[in-house]
Amino acid sequence: MTERPTPEPTPSQTVGPFYGYALPFPGGGEIVPPGEPGAIVLRGTVLDGAGAPVPDALLEVWQAAPDGSVRGAPGSLRRDPVTGAVIGRTGLDFTGFARAATDADGHWSVRTVRPGAHRDGVTPCFAVCVFARGMMHHLFTRIYLPDQTAALAADPVLGALPDERRATLLAGEERPGVYRFDVRLQGGAGEETVFLDFA
Repeated sequence: MTERPTPEPTPSQTVGPFYGYALPFPGGGEIVPPGEPGAIVLRGTVLDGAGAPVPDALLEVWQAAPDGSVRGAPGSLRRDPVTGAVIGRTGLDFTGFARAATDADGHWSVRTVRPGAHRDGVTPCFAVCVFARGMMHHLFTRIYLPDQTAALAADPVLGALPDERRATLLAGEERPGVYRFDVRLQGGAGEETVFLDFA
C-alpha cells in the first residue's frame, strides 16, 4: 500500500480590495453614538511603504468596555426588512467593535470611549486588524493612548520593543478627546507600525 503524500496548504491570495464590497456597513466606525459622554475619536491615515495614502484599506478595531468587560452585543446591527442589507447599529448596545474603511485620501476614524483593562495586569488598548490591497494576510497591531504613563511602562508588549518601535503603537493627542494614529504598512525603524504575530 502506498503512502499518501501530505497535502500542501493552499497558497494565500491577496486580502483586498475585494472586502470593500461586503464588509463595511453604515456607522461601522461608531462604537458609541454622537454625544456619548466621555466619547473620544481615534483617527489617522493608512500609508504604504512610499508614504502614499492607501484609499481602499479597512481597519477593524476591538476593545473592552470602560469597565473591562468584553461581552459584545450580538444582534445589535439593524437590517433592512426588504433587502436584508445592514443599515446600521441600534445605538443602544456597546459592541466594542468598529469597522472603518479609509476614504480616498487614506483617512479613517472611529468614535468610541476609553477601554478598560479586560483582566488584572493588562494595559488598556485597542486591538486593530488592517486589511489592505496587495497584502497576503491581514495585519494585527495595537493602539495605546498616551496618557496612561504607569500602565504603559508596565506593558509587556511595549516593554519588549526599542523606544523608536514602541512609539509606533502610541496614539498622539491632537486635542482633548481626539487621538491620531497613522498606520504605516512598511518603512524603516521608527516608521513602519509594529505588527503582531499570533502563533
